[in-house]
Amino acid sequence: MSEESPEPDSVVRRTPPAVAVVDAQTPGNVGTIARAMKNFGFEDLLLVDPPELDPDGEAYGYAGHAREDILPNATEITFDHLVENYHTVGCTAVTNEDDHSHVRFPFSTPTELTDRLATVESQTALVFGRERVGLTNEELARIDEICSIPASAAYPVLNLGQAATITLYELRSLTLSDAETQLPDLERSRAAEPTIDRVYDQWAALLEELNHPEEKREKTMRMLRRVYGRADLTEGEANTLLGLLRRATERPERQ
Repeated sequence: MSEESPEPDSVVRRTPPAVAVVDAQTPGNVGTIARAMKNFGFEDLLLVDPPELDPDGEAYGYAGHAREDILPNATEITFDHLVENYHTVGCTAVTNEDDHSHVRFPFSTPTELTDRLATVESQTALVFGRERVGLTNEELARIDEICSIPASAAYPVLNLGQAATITLYELRSLTLSDAETQLPDLERSRAAEPTIDRVYDQWAALLEELNHPEEKREKTMRMLRRVYGRADLTEGEANTLLGLLRRATERPERQ
Protein backbone atom coordinates (compact mmCIF):
# COMPACT_ATOMS: atom_id res chain seq x y z
CA MET A 1 0.00 0.00 0.00
CA SER A 2 1.43 3.38 -0.99
CA GLU A 3 2.03 6.06 1.59
CA GLU A 4 -0.36 8.99 1.64
CA SER A 5 1.23 12.25 0.62
CA PRO A 6 1.39 14.77 3.46
CA GLU A 7 -1.07 17.63 3.59
CA PRO A 8 0.17 21.05 2.47
CA ASP A 9 1.61 23.23 5.22
CA SER A 10 -1.28 25.65 4.74
CA VAL A 11 -3.85 23.00 5.73
CA VAL A 12 -4.35 23.01 9.51
CA ARG A 13 -6.59 20.44 11.15
CA ARG A 14 -7.86 22.04 14.34
CA THR A 15 -9.63 20.30 17.18
CA PRO A 16 -13.24 21.51 17.42
CA PRO A 17 -14.26 22.92 20.81
CA ALA A 18 -15.85 20.55 23.30
CA VAL A 19 -19.25 21.48 24.74
CA ALA A 20 -19.54 21.41 28.53
CA VAL A 21 -22.83 21.60 30.43
CA VAL A 22 -22.61 22.43 34.13
CA ASP A 23 -25.24 21.12 36.53
CA ALA A 24 -28.11 20.89 34.03
CA GLN A 25 -31.35 20.46 35.93
CA THR A 26 -33.34 18.58 33.30
CA PRO A 27 -32.30 15.67 31.06
CA GLY A 28 -34.26 17.22 28.19
CA ASN A 29 -31.89 20.19 27.94
CA VAL A 30 -28.89 17.88 27.77
CA GLY A 31 -30.58 16.06 24.90
CA THR A 32 -31.39 19.33 23.15
CA ILE A 33 -27.76 20.46 23.36
CA ALA A 34 -26.55 17.07 22.08
CA ARG A 35 -28.90 17.43 19.11
CA ALA A 36 -27.58 20.93 18.34
CA MET A 37 -24.05 19.56 18.50
CA LYS A 38 -24.98 16.91 15.94
CA ASN A 39 -26.60 19.57 13.72
CA PHE A 40 -23.48 21.73 13.62
CA GLY A 41 -20.65 19.20 13.68
CA PHE A 42 -19.58 19.18 17.34
CA GLU A 43 -18.81 15.81 18.92
CA ASP A 44 -17.28 16.07 22.40
CA LEU A 45 -19.90 16.52 25.15
CA LEU A 46 -18.66 17.09 28.72
CA LEU A 47 -21.09 16.91 31.65
CA VAL A 48 -20.50 18.39 35.10
CA ASP A 49 -22.93 17.10 37.74
CA PRO A 50 -25.49 15.96 35.17
CA PRO A 51 -28.97 14.64 35.88
CA GLU A 52 -29.59 10.96 35.27
CA LEU A 53 -29.69 10.30 31.54
CA ASP A 54 -32.05 7.36 31.12
CA PRO A 55 -31.82 5.83 27.59
CA ASP A 56 -35.62 5.66 27.68
CA GLY A 57 -36.07 9.16 29.05
CA GLU A 58 -36.17 12.81 27.95
CA ALA A 59 -32.49 13.26 27.12
CA TYR A 60 -32.44 10.52 24.52
CA GLY A 61 -35.91 11.50 23.32
CA TYR A 62 -34.81 15.08 22.61
CA ALA A 63 -31.42 14.18 21.18
CA GLY A 64 -32.54 12.97 17.75
CA HIS A 65 -29.68 11.19 15.96
CA ALA A 66 -27.29 12.42 18.66
CA ARG A 67 -28.67 9.59 20.79
CA GLU A 68 -26.55 7.24 18.68
CA ASP A 69 -23.13 8.75 19.43
CA ILE A 70 -22.81 12.14 21.14
CA LEU A 71 -25.06 11.42 24.11
CA PRO A 72 -23.87 7.87 24.95
CA ASN A 73 -20.24 8.97 24.47
CA ALA A 74 -20.57 12.01 26.77
CA THR A 75 -17.88 12.28 29.46
CA GLU A 76 -18.76 13.13 33.05
CA ILE A 77 -16.10 15.34 34.63
CA THR A 78 -15.67 17.73 37.55
CA PHE A 79 -15.61 21.50 37.19
CA ASP A 80 -12.05 21.46 38.53
CA HIS A 81 -10.98 19.08 35.75
CA LEU A 82 -12.72 21.27 33.17
CA VAL A 83 -10.94 24.52 34.08
CA GLU A 84 -7.59 22.81 34.64
CA ASN A 85 -7.48 21.00 31.30
CA TYR A 86 -9.34 23.23 28.83
CA HIS A 87 -9.30 26.82 27.67
CA THR A 88 -12.82 27.62 28.85
CA VAL A 89 -15.34 29.96 27.22
CA GLY A 90 -18.30 30.63 29.50
CA CYS A 91 -21.58 31.37 27.71
CA THR A 92 -23.75 33.79 29.66
CA ALA A 93 -26.35 36.50 29.07
CA VAL A 94 -25.16 38.71 31.95
CA THR A 95 -21.75 40.20 31.16
CA ASN A 96 -21.37 43.19 33.52
CA GLU A 97 -20.89 45.58 30.65
CA ASP A 98 -17.95 47.65 31.89
CA ASP A 99 -14.71 47.31 33.81
CA HIS A 100 -16.21 48.44 37.13
CA SER A 101 -17.12 44.81 37.71
CA HIS A 102 -14.10 42.63 37.18
CA VAL A 103 -15.82 39.26 37.42
CA ARG A 104 -16.54 39.17 33.69
CA PHE A 105 -15.21 41.82 31.36
CA PRO A 106 -14.64 42.01 28.43
CA PHE A 107 -16.71 39.51 26.46
CA SER A 108 -17.05 38.25 22.88
CA THR A 109 -20.11 37.63 20.74
CA PRO A 110 -20.33 34.18 19.10
CA THR A 111 -19.33 35.71 15.75
CA GLU A 112 -16.22 37.34 17.24
CA LEU A 113 -15.37 34.12 19.02
CA THR A 114 -15.63 32.16 15.77
CA ASP A 115 -13.20 34.47 13.99
CA ARG A 116 -10.63 34.16 16.77
CA LEU A 117 -10.91 30.42 17.48
CA ALA A 118 -10.40 29.69 13.78
CA THR A 119 -6.72 30.57 14.25
CA VAL A 120 -6.18 28.98 17.69
CA GLU A 121 -5.15 25.38 18.30
CA SER A 122 -5.86 24.32 21.88
CA GLN A 123 -8.25 22.20 23.89
CA THR A 124 -11.21 24.56 24.13
CA ALA A 125 -14.54 24.02 25.88
CA LEU A 126 -17.72 26.06 25.46
CA VAL A 127 -19.27 26.08 28.92
CA PHE A 128 -23.03 26.40 29.50
CA GLY A 129 -24.52 26.78 32.97
CA ARG A 130 -27.75 25.99 34.73
CA GLU A 131 -31.20 26.65 33.29
CA ARG A 132 -32.24 29.39 35.74
CA VAL A 133 -29.03 30.91 37.10
CA GLY A 134 -26.38 30.02 34.53
CA LEU A 135 -22.83 29.96 35.86
CA THR A 136 -22.15 31.30 39.36
CA ASN A 137 -19.81 34.25 39.95
CA GLU A 138 -17.32 31.84 41.51
CA GLU A 139 -17.40 29.66 38.38
CA LEU A 140 -17.16 32.66 36.05
CA ALA A 141 -14.10 33.89 37.92
CA ARG A 142 -12.31 30.61 37.07
CA ILE A 143 -13.26 30.59 33.39
CA ASP A 144 -10.84 32.02 30.82
CA GLU A 145 -13.22 34.16 28.79
CA ILE A 146 -16.87 34.96 28.24
CA CYS A 147 -19.18 34.76 25.24
CA SER A 148 -22.57 36.45 25.17
CA ILE A 149 -25.34 36.42 22.56
CA PRO A 150 -26.52 39.95 21.64
CA ALA A 151 -30.19 40.21 22.59
CA SER A 152 -32.75 42.77 23.70
CA ALA A 153 -31.57 44.70 26.77
CA ALA A 154 -35.14 44.47 28.07
CA TYR A 155 -34.97 40.66 28.15
CA PRO A 156 -31.57 39.20 27.20
CA VAL A 157 -31.93 35.84 28.94
CA LEU A 158 -32.34 32.79 26.70
CA ASN A 159 -33.12 29.32 27.93
CA LEU A 160 -30.27 26.83 28.01
CA GLY A 161 -31.22 24.93 24.85
CA GLN A 162 -31.72 28.13 22.84
CA ALA A 163 -28.41 29.64 23.95
CA ALA A 164 -26.46 26.50 23.08
CA THR A 165 -28.15 26.11 19.70
CA ILE A 166 -27.51 29.73 18.66
CA THR A 167 -23.90 29.63 19.83
CA LEU A 168 -23.11 26.34 18.08
CA TYR A 169 -24.78 27.57 14.90
CA GLU A 170 -22.58 30.69 14.89
CA LEU A 171 -19.47 28.55 15.49
CA ARG A 172 -20.31 25.93 12.84
CA SER A 173 -17.51 27.09 10.53
CA LEU A 174 -15.07 25.62 13.07
CA THR A 175 -16.47 22.15 12.41
CA LEU A 176 -18.15 22.13 8.99
CA SER A 177 -17.00 23.30 5.57
CA ASP A 178 -19.58 24.60 3.08
CA ALA A 179 -19.35 21.27 1.25
CA GLU A 180 -20.37 19.43 4.43
CA THR A 181 -23.67 21.24 4.90
CA GLN A 182 -26.98 20.40 3.19
CA LEU A 183 -27.13 23.76 1.36
CA PRO A 184 -26.16 23.33 -2.33
CA ASP A 185 -25.04 25.95 -4.80
CA LEU A 186 -23.56 28.37 -2.30
CA GLU A 187 -21.62 30.03 -5.11
CA ARG A 188 -23.63 31.64 -7.86
CA SER A 189 -22.46 31.86 -11.47
CA ARG A 190 -23.55 35.14 -13.01
CA ALA A 191 -24.88 35.16 -16.55
CA ALA A 192 -22.50 36.35 -19.27
CA GLU A 193 -22.61 40.07 -19.98
CA PRO A 194 -23.89 39.63 -23.57
CA THR A 195 -26.89 37.75 -22.15
CA ILE A 196 -27.55 40.49 -19.58
CA ASP A 197 -27.26 43.11 -22.32
CA ARG A 198 -29.91 41.24 -24.33
CA VAL A 199 -32.23 41.47 -21.33
CA TYR A 200 -31.75 45.23 -21.24
CA ASP A 201 -32.29 45.51 -25.00
CA GLN A 202 -35.49 43.50 -24.70
CA TRP A 203 -36.70 45.76 -21.90
CA ALA A 204 -35.99 48.82 -24.04
CA ALA A 205 -37.98 47.28 -26.87
CA LEU A 206 -40.89 46.50 -24.54
CA LEU A 207 -40.97 50.05 -23.15
CA GLU A 208 -41.12 51.38 -26.70
CA GLU A 209 -43.88 48.93 -27.66
CA LEU A 210 -45.89 49.92 -24.58
CA ASN A 211 -45.52 53.61 -25.46
CA HIS A 212 -43.82 54.26 -22.13
CA PRO A 213 -43.20 58.04 -22.04
CA GLU A 214 -40.02 58.66 -23.96
CA GLU A 215 -38.71 61.17 -21.43
CA LYS A 216 -38.94 58.49 -18.70
CA ARG A 217 -37.34 55.60 -20.56
CA GLU A 218 -33.72 56.45 -19.74
CA LYS A 219 -34.50 56.73 -16.02
CA THR A 220 -36.48 53.49 -16.11
CA MET A 221 -33.60 51.66 -17.79
CA ARG A 222 -31.17 52.94 -15.15
CA MET A 223 -33.47 51.59 -12.45
CA LEU A 224 -33.69 48.19 -14.17
CA ARG A 225 -29.90 48.01 -14.47
CA ARG A 226 -29.56 48.68 -10.73
CA VAL A 227 -32.12 46.01 -9.88
CA TYR A 228 -30.59 43.34 -12.11
CA GLY A 229 -27.09 44.35 -11.10
CA ARG A 230 -27.90 43.54 -7.47
CA ALA A 231 -29.66 40.30 -8.42
CA ASP A 232 -26.68 38.59 -10.11
CA LEU A 233 -28.91 36.75 -12.59
CA THR A 234 -27.82 33.26 -13.55
CA GLU A 235 -27.78 32.23 -17.22
CA GLY A 236 -31.02 30.30 -16.78
CA GLU A 237 -32.78 33.19 -15.04
CA ALA A 238 -31.66 35.67 -17.70
CA ASN A 239 -32.85 33.42 -20.51
CA THR A 240 -36.23 32.92 -18.84
CA LEU A 241 -36.64 36.67 -18.49
CA LEU A 242 -35.66 37.11 -22.14
CA GLY A 243 -38.37 34.71 -23.21
CA LEU A 244 -41.04 36.46 -21.11
CA LEU A 245 -40.00 39.92 -22.27
CA ARG A 246 -39.92 38.83 -25.89
CA ARG A 247 -43.45 37.42 -25.69
CA ALA A 248 -44.66 40.59 -23.94
CA THR A 249 -43.05 42.73 -26.65
CA GLU A 250 -44.53 40.73 -29.49
CA ARG A 251 -48.00 40.52 -27.92
CA PRO A 252 -48.39 43.56 -25.65
CA GLU A 253 -51.66 44.11 -23.82
CA ARG A 254 -53.61 46.76 -25.69
CA GLN A 255 -56.32 48.98 -24.28
